[in-house]
Parts: sequence; structure tokens; C-alpha cells
Amino acid sequence: VQLQAFGGGLVQAGGSLRLSCAASGNIASIYVTGWYRQAPGKQRELVAFITNRGDTNYADSAKGRFTISRDNAKNTVYLQMNSLKPEDTAVYYCNALKTLGPPSWGQGTLVTVSS
Repeated sequence: VQLQAFGGGLVQAGGSLRLSCAASGNIASIYVTGWYRQAPGKQRELVAFITNRGDTNYADSAKGRFTISRDNAKNTVYLQMNSLKPEDTAVYYCNALKTLGPPSWGQGTLVTVSS
């Protein structure tokens, strides 16, 4: 499975961005797709994930502001981020848990939120 993440950019505090994670390869093996982020000097942390049944889960920092969704026809998972804060600044990575093999990671996409 290959993942390609895109959609990052520079936004002012209070603004919105939508990240996309496009999957290719053995799509049927994916059972969870998640978004992680890593801020400078900090550990990578889970932001949100969605299962292949559509169940979702969010980090406390994302609840009420971020929405994860999927478009199965496009093999793409989205992360809609609203009310962005400077502390949301990080490199965002998408991740896929599969029924076989280690997790797959996409390349990061940088989100910068200015105050």
C-alpha cells in the first residue's frame, strides 16, 4: 500500500485546511487509516483515525474542530481542520493499518498556522 498525503499549507489562526491521503496498491488490506502529526521537538501523535467501517476516533485536541472522513470511490481519506490554532502547526502524516504487513506511512505534509 502506498499513501500520498497533500493539502498542507500556511493559514492564519482560525482558518481551515483539508488534508487528503490517497491510497494505492492493495487497498482491500487496509482496515484503519489515521492522521498523525509531529511538531518540532515533539513526538509524533495520533490526531484521528477512521476504520473501514467508518468508525472514527479523535485526539482530545482535535475533537470539535477536525473531521476525518473517507471517499471509498477515490480511495482517499480526508482530514478537515477548522478553527486552526498555532499549536496545530506540525508535519501531518497519514498512516494505514493493514491486515498483512507493517503499517504504511505517507510522506508528511506541513501545516503552519500563524497567529
